[in-house]
Amino acid sequence: MITETALSKSIRSILALTVTAVFTAPAFAQSTDAQEAPAQEKAERIQVTGSRIAAPEFSQAAPVMSIGREDIAEFGSPDLGQILAELPAIGATNTLVGNRESNASGGISSADLRRLGASRTLVLVNGKRHVAGSPGSASVDLSTIPASMVERVEIMTGGASAIYGSDAVSGVINVILRDNYEGLEFNARGTSSTEGVGAGTHEFGILGGGDFMNGRGNATFHIGVNRIQETMENDIRQFDNWGSILNPNDTGRLDGIPDRIRVPNIGSEYISGSGVIYGDELYGFRPDGSYVVQPEREGSSSKLFGYFPDGCDTCLFTQDYVNMQPEVNRLNVGSTVSFDLTEDARFYSDFKVTQADIEQQFQPAFKQGMTINVVDNPYLDEELRQTLLGQGHETVRFDKFFDDWGNRTAENRRETFRYVGGVDGFIDWGQTAIQYDVYYSYGETRNRRITRNESIPGNIIAAIDAVRNDAGEIVCRDPDAGTVNLGGECVAYNPFGMNGSAEAIDFMSADVQRNDTISQEYWGASFVTDTANWFSLQGGPVDVAFGYEWREETSETLTDEFTRKGLTNNAATPNEYGEYDVSEYFVEMKFPLLAGVDFADELTLDMAYRKADYSHAGDAESWKVGMMWAPIHTVRIRGTVGQAVRAPNIAEAFSPRSPGYVNVVDPCDASRISENPNRAANCAALGIPENFEAVTSASIDLLSGGNPNLDVETSDSWTAGVVWTPEGALDGFTATLDMYDIEIEDAITFIAPQSVINNCVDAEGAPSASYCGQVTRDEETLQLIAVESGYLNAARIETRGVELDLRYRTDLQAFDLPGTLSSNLFVNYLDSFVQYDFQDQPDLDNVEDGEVGDPIWQFRLTNTYRLDDVSFSWNVRYIDNSKLYDVTPRLEAYENVSPNYVGSITTHDLSATYFVNDQLTLDAGVRNVFDKVPPGYVGNALYDLVGRRAFVGVNYRF
Repeated sequence: MITETALSKSIRSILALTVTAVFTAPAFAQSTDAQEAPAQEKAERIQVTGSRIAAPEFSQAAPVMSIGREDIAEFGSPDLGQILAELPAIGATNTLVGNRESNASGGISSADLRRLGASRTLVLVNGKRHVAGSPGSASVDLSTIPASMVERVEIMTGGASAIYGSDAVSGVINVILRDNYEGLEFNARGTSSTEGVGAGTHEFGILGGGDFMNGRGNATFHIGVNRIQETMENDIRQFDNWGSILNPNDTGRLDGIPDRIRVPNIGSEYISGSGVIYGDELYGFRPDGSYVVQPEREGSSSKLFGYFPDGCDTCLFTQDYVNMQPEVNRLNVGSTVSFDLTEDARFYSDFKVTQADIEQQFQPAFKQGMTINVVDNPYLDEELRQTLLGQGHETVRFDKFFDDWGNRTAENRRETFRYVGGVDGFIDWGQTAIQYDVYYSYGETRNRRITRNESIPGNIIAAIDAVRNDAGEIVCRDPDAGTVNLGGECVAYNPFGMNGSAEAIDFMSADVQRNDTISQEYWGASFVTDTANWFSLQGGPVDVAFGYEWREETSETLTDEFTRKGLTNNAATPNEYGEYDVSEYFVEMKFPLLAGVDFADELTLDMAYRKADYSHAGDAESWKVGMMWAPIHTVRIRGTVGQAVRAPNIAEAFSPRSPGYVNVVDPCDASRISENPNRAANCAALGIPENFEAVTSASIDLLSGGNPNLDVETSDSWTAGVVWTPEGALDGFTATLDMYDIEIEDAITFIAPQSVINNCVDAEGAPSASYCGQVTRDEETLQLIAVESGYLNAARIETRGVELDLRYRTDLQAFDLPGTLSSNLFVNYLDSFVQYDFQDQPDLDNVEDGEVGDPIWQFRLTNTYRLDDVSFSWNVRYIDNSKLYDVTPRLEAYENVSPNYVGSITTHDLSATYFVNDQLTLDAGVRNVFDKVPPGYVGNALYDLVGRRAFVGVNYRF
């Protein structure tokens, strides 16, 4: 149950206003037939994502693809984000699985159109903006939208900021929900792995609705619950702690022999869940506290990690602790109300509340470099004590993952509320009409995150320094020691094995909390009319849309005192707050230049312009021009060109510069120095010796934060294509072929800490002064100890590709066969995808096309055969072979590792639906029928990592 917070109060207030507005609306007299002509025009036109001006189907200049409710049901999943990620145009970067190791975005599933980033994909719901799901961002959490409530999803490629505003750099995803429903229906669905993996889902929902006041109004209500089962990486059959090790047969760079080879069972003998002591040898501990000499690795991945082909009971294997997907339990409640105030004016409202409980699993707390007093630590095995003393060690180093504490577990309670209300309709104006929409929206996301079993390093040091007192009791050497100790609170800890007492663990650990609040409020008005009262072109009057919108975004993160003071293993993290507002004016015009003449069945020119004034980033302008030419009735040639913008989000602009930790690898390590032709010379210039062994693959200090001086980023994009809708024998067939090209300049980018470290020593001629100035090494050991990073308007991103969309629906009676067949083939060809961390350094390009996550070819084929009361579907998904190395030609990295690619993967889904009667519908299916999964060293969320699974569903309409 949602507690009585500002969120719940807002819900109650807005619901009250909605009910009052509907049921106190006066019964205005019906108007005359003045709107008959506009109503007829409206029936002939459809509203399609990408324009505020409705137009005949296939007459839009911008390519739009869609997926309908029936198609969505065949995925057998309640997670809309994961469903959309299976479409060739959308990446899986920010899905539930893609976010599995994220703190702020755990349990969130967002769309990443063109793989340009979720922040550059504008998600709309019923054509209106939606509040973000992750603090500091503008990314919409699609998991707050029940898949069973979706009527269809429309996806438009290319910049659309001139139509919809900031963030529509890669395009727009518009989710259209079911509304104006009459009746009552119950839905239930469940999915489970057939191979014992788990990863099950369950969902139940009720949809009800009906007309009131003689049909003038309609109210629709939905309530649903769904659950996604926790799945650990160890549950995934093909995962087996894969990694890469140095190839012992390698003789040098580009010698025809791979530098590294992939093997399973990569672990660390230097640290484990029961602890490791550094003596003349490494001594590992079993759970009962007994010890063994750590086994020798058979190949090195890094200083800390190596290859153990037969496993190792006293070594660390990180896969043991990590989620493949978290546990999610979600409640969705929503309602839509529409009411005809007059024949020409309609009040509408839409509200929803979602509540999700998300539990993530992370590695246990760990600490390296602890000191054990060999002489008097009472917990140390006596035989090992004498061995260490015989080696001359009175103190020894000790490293441990604290398995006896249990995993660090992040418990999220995420609540999202959204309300949209407005009035739309027509105003008669002579022979034409003005269509208007005046609207208001408020949305809020709140997340309370409790992370359990965080460590208090100062208390660990105190608790591990145990002695026997005069009474023979084991106590802390100093009972007042520790960073969190009010006096005499220290409890001695047995670090060897899994033997820590609950009291000692309580002293060394803490549960920390952060609270995020994200809000979005906007209001606006849009108007659509034409010039019929004044003039018309040969093809008809000019359509005009114009309007204004004001919007405010805020984001706040409050942390507890432990976190702010840096008392846990995490660096001190301050509270965060940021906000901005924007005022926007927009206009769109459609010029029907020619219609119904030779060589121009239709020739239309579209133009759009938007001016925005951001409180934190200043003015920004975006524009778009489109053209549709139909030389004959069945062929249309279309294209668009335009400029889109994206203002910095709150995290990019306002997050405080603060310390943290980051996991990196050292490019100057002997195992990595050959990965770039410039490294060896540059590392030597920094004074780093040959055969240097780094102790990274662990955490170093990070200093990073936002940049209040960021400007808007801009993108130039164009699309060009053809639409073919043949008649006669091929009636029911539609083919579209479109090219797209998007180039983003002054792209806001967070320079990844690993990129800073790599680029320091990968520059041509000498170490990079700008990058190396952000990297700190220990003066004596030369080990990496710190890196600085942040956000800059520095990058350029370019992507280009081709899409083919073939649709065919036919009644098979024409072929003397029963039933109907509908098919859809959607193909994406990625021609180029290149990123530049610094746009003024074009020689430091980063080519992405063809790498894992960005395959050259993808397609999805759907086929549905309907015979009387039964329909059968066969769907095919194809992902092209993809490289597992950096394909940037200048790096010549193809020999860095073997295997260096994952082969193409084709999966097949089968499902059937039985319409038992007018009330009852049953459906069932098997996804990934042939259980095709990628190899265990590929964990990218784009792939089906679970394998074969079955689903069954029921829909009953009362």
